[in-house]
Amino acid sequence: MTQELAAFDPDTLTYNDAGLIPAIAQDAVNGDVLMMAWMNRAAVARTLESGRVTYWSRSRQAFWIKGETSGHHQKLIEMRVDCDRDCLLLQVEQIGLACHTGRRSCFYTGVSDAGEVELMQPE
Repeated sequence: MTQELAAFDPDTLTYNDAGLIPAIAQDAVNGDVLMMAWMNRAAVARTLESGRVTYWSRSRQAFWIKGETSGHHQKLIEMRVDCDRDCLLLQVEQIGLACHTGRRSCFYTGVSDAGEVELMQPE
């Protein structure tokens, strides 16, 4: 059975009251979760058009193309939407590091009832 691609409309996503949707970046090769950031409708459209992952910076109120200043780019391999259409999974080719702290992933802290532990050092 083959499935036909339907045209994708970013307006079909469920955005929060600020017009944003969470986007989780995952390494397309090894499945590592790299980071979470926010996208608005235009960032989703720009990412799909260019193949360069573009987020919305809440603090700067501006588009943020991953790697534009750091050189640590994300190339979009595949975009997926969850069943509620209120969260995106971006499978990416991560070129360089994902985290501004100098780590491969932003999820470098393990948490348990005993406390926190740093799971990876900056590279």
